[in-house]
Amino acid sequence: MMKEATTPSKLSNQTHCCFCSMQCGVELIKDEDTGKLTAKPRQDFPVATGRLCQKGFNVAEHAVHPSRLLHPLQRSQGAQKDPNAVEWNQKKWDLAYVDISDRIKQLQHSYGDDAIAVYGGGSLTNEVSYLLGKFTRVALHSKYIDYNGRYCMSSAAAASNKAFGIDRGMSMPLSELPHAQYIILAGTNVAECQPTMMPYLMEAKKNKATIVTIDPRQTMTSKISDIHVRLQPGFDSVFINGLLHVILNENLADLSFINKMTVGVDELRKIVEPYTPEYVERLTGVMGAVTRTIARGYARAESGIVLTARGLEQQINGVENTLNYINLSLVTGKIGRKGCGYGAVTGQANGQGGREHGQKADQLPGYRMIDDPAARAHVAGVWGITPDELPDKGVSAFELFEKIEQGEIRGMIVLGSNPLVSSPDNRFVARMLEKLDLLVVVDMFETETAKYADWILPSSSFLEAEGTLTNLEGRVFHRAQVMNLPGECKLDVTFIKELAEHLGRGEYFQYETAEEVFEELTRATAGGKADYNGITYDRLKEEKGVFWPCPSKDHPGTPYMFLNGFHHSDGKARIHAITPKMPAEPINREFPYILTTGRLANHYLSGAQTRRTEGLNRKAPLPIAELHPVIAQRIGLKHGDHIRLTSRRGSLSFPFKIAEGIHPTTIFVPFHWGDELSINQLTIGALDPISRMPEFKLCAVKVERVEGKM
Repeated sequence: MMKEATTPSKLSNQTHCCFCSMQCGVELIKDEDTGKLTAKPRQDFPVATGRLCQKGFNVAEHAVHPSRLLHPLQRSQGAQKDPNAVEWNQKKWDLAYVDISDRIKQLQHSYGDDAIAVYGGGSLTNEVSYLLGKFTRVALHSKYIDYNGRYCMSSAAAASNKAFGIDRGMSMPLSELPHAQYIILAGTNVAECQPTMMPYLMEAKKNKATIVTIDPRQTMTSKISDIHVRLQPGFDSVFINGLLHVILNENLADLSFINKMTVGVDELRKIVEPYTPEYVERLTGVMGAVTRTIARGYARAESGIVLTARGLEQQINGVENTLNYINLSLVTGKIGRKGCGYGAVTGQANGQGGREHGQKADQLPGYRMIDDPAARAHVAGVWGITPDELPDKGVSAFELFEKIEQGEIRGMIVLGSNPLVSSPDNRFVARMLEKLDLLVVVDMFETETAKYADWILPSSSFLEAEGTLTNLEGRVFHRAQVMNLPGECKLDVTFIKELAEHLGRGEYFQYETAEEVFEELTRATAGGKADYNGITYDRLKEEKGVFWPCPSKDHPGTPYMFLNGFHHSDGKARIHAITPKMPAEPINREFPYILTTGRLANHYLSGAQTRRTEGLNRKAPLPIAELHPVIAQRIGLKHGDHIRLTSRRGSLSFPFKIAEGIHPTTIFVPFHWGDELSINQLTIGALDPISRMPEFKLCAVKVERVEGKM
């Protein structure tokens, strides 16, 4: 059996924040009189040393919240799946395992192995991510696994693989930011989403760097920029083509680097030729002089870094948008050297590691592709099965719900995620959850998703589970156990191991500790793109983290990517010429405005944790729509009114605030709430054809005034 807890003498007070991809070091101090946990920043961890944001300072509160689930709960027999009237019965784990495993076997006997799907999360440890992928393919024999990271990093990952031949979110450590003379931040609101990254940018400014932000809103991040491009959602590739036009036509490109290290510039020249700054101005409203200034400034700077995030990636053209920003780095030779690089700013706590080790539908551990015979043979050998026993690739996260509609998926296990809130068009998702014959949710709380479950099983918090995570830089680090498990909660790895035993596949899951899981993970990744083979718990503790790839115990790790070429077979990067395309749902007379969604500094993902943290929730207790004064005037908004937003999928009403810094066509609503406050009821389920990322960042809406308070 997995060891559920260590003795108190072995517990640590040193941990890491469980929220964003910075994974800042935290020291927890317990008041002996009140029992209250206080968080303060650790000084010894090299990322964000000595700093925490407001979420970090409140990081422990949700783990001891009174609504924490402590026992397995089963929906009352015969009860309708009414999320507003759920009757739960407390049960023992043995009964839960027997019932769940029996129902899985019955469904698979009737409908095939693929009748059961697994839905994971981007905040799970590397060990849990790895085991979840192995469990799906070995214990369930199912091809259907994906995770909420599909909604976060999939477009950037696909673009990096196409351009560089490998996907590691950042090609350089954060410590390179202060050495960059020119920094472009596109679709990323670092100040609210990764606040402890801001000191790196402020140090760059102190060193005379020019900072450009590209965002439809004026944000806390754009306030530190030298140039803010207020770009309408959906026009990123149009604008970047304008920058590339100037760089290529004014002979500002690094031809030596292009000729030696890249392929594809000739096609790029042809595609961007019509995109003069004047033409781009007509399409976007961005003044031609601004386009020229940014293009010349970035190209002429000795060093420069481009960082992108969800603003341009969460679109049906997200992969192409990202490729075009990567083009900026490639045509100027600003990658693989001091103060230079490209990076996609990971959002979730383990968004990087979560996709490397088997939660994605088409991937095996080590970033191996599941349809590669050599990859299948290697991983099957580590797992002790034959390659033929491995299923083929499945489908993306949102497509799992479409498979429910089609009757192919009949049961689902959700671990560490709340897809009802985080998925687009979530009224459709709710109908699909209700349709399932079996829904098992493993979580700390009765989330919006869990209200549709047949079983809710109490899981561990980040304070109770030892493991490793990989931050936005590609730095793997160890997170210690801080507290013992409360009630009848189980570690995620224990749940996976014990359910596998009840399914008759326990022989493949014989682990006593999380470290044993990690040791097997490293063997499974050996020789893969994301090679962890040289990483051990001892190294991680001693060195405060190791950058992958790290193929051997004597390898120092790889903080800087692409110093000696790229990961395509010829060592060259691929430049991709992008012809901009329309969004899935263009605005028209009936729906004349663009709805875009995003995060707030006070909350994280679906809000399951931060809405239970009093200090954070008090600052942002409900979503507030942000719109331009022109829209407010047009519909006659008055103080005390609300606005009603209507898309082709439904209507919702919100309080509002007027902001002159937002694009006049765009309305912003944060997505951290469920039920009737969930903006994802209105978003569209259209997917990028390559990454299968939903188009969260734009759908067409109409706006109406709702008189008085709701």
